[in-house]
Amino acid sequence: MATFPVINLEKLNGEERATTMEQIKDACENWGFFEVLNHGIPHDFLDTVERLTKEHYKKCMEQRFKELVASKALEGLEAEVTDMDWESTFFLRHLPESNIAEIPDLTDEYREVMKGFAVKLEKLAEELLDLLCENLGLEKGYLKKAFYGAKGPTFGTKVSNYPPCPTPDKIKGLRAHTDAGGIILLFQDPVVCGLQLLKDGEWVDVPPLRHSIVINLGDQLEVITNGKYKSVEHRVIAQTNGARMSIASFYNPGGNAVIYPAPQLVEEERKEVYPKFVFEDYMKLYAGLKFQAKEPRFEAMKAMETAAPIATALE
Repeated sequence: MATFPVINLEKLNGEERATTMEQIKDACENWGFFEVLNHGIPHDFLDTVERLTKEHYKKCMEQRFKELVASKALEGLEAEVTDMDWESTFFLRHLPESNIAEIPDLTDEYREVMKGFAVKLEKLAEELLDLLCENLGLEKGYLKKAFYGAKGPTFGTKVSNYPPCPTPDKIKGLRAHTDAGGIILLFQDPVVCGLQLLKDGEWVDVPPLRHSIVINLGDQLEVITNGKYKSVEHRVIAQTNGARMSIASFYNPGGNAVIYPAPQLVEEERKEVYPKFVFEDYMKLYAGLKFQAKEPRFEAMKAMETAAPIATALE
């Protein structure tokens, strides 16, 4: 089995740029996931994000999770649970408008730090999208523009904790799925593992690395690249020891962005494989089918497109 791709972005600035770009290309084509180091977000800042997130869980979320486990009778499971996940989560929205001020129980320091983290991650996401454009032969800014819609991209963060689980063989931390959106940037626990991706029919661990950011590609990039890059199924395995922190930020198209394969990536001898659709329509479908295969979602969007063709740009 090939080694999970870990890419040092610092090497883009020197004579190893071509090799590094090739590593990114290979990761996008063959893994749908990679881990980046020296990404421009200071290590001490990441340490603060980790500390405040873990403090917030202990203070505000841990007892609620224990009560949920008790109310759902999840403590001594004997049969497999397939309709729930062993996770404690809350969501932050950054773009087009932030809701951080409205989230209860966050300290002022945690609010400010997460606002700053969102700005840094947004910048990194757009830098990575331009690296993908370069590898795909698309003009710089193409993917950002494709995501834009009327009010710019949507960008939000899912803050999760996966507490120790007494029966990890009976319930997943998070059931297997692909991500619906664009590009996902994950800051995960540096010690406790659990995230796995499906590669060549086998589940592969995504290694915890201190101060790294894990990148994965969502369904929209699969559509825009006409299948050259693929979104990949992944899951979280619950652990008996140690709580795992996971902060996943989703840089997605705007709700009314029209998503379709880039004309440059559609081979002349074959028609477009992937449909054209409005992103929010895809999200409505995804909401009910997240933990099912992505291909029927694409087929459903194709059927909608056939029934009611969409203009390339919204008027």
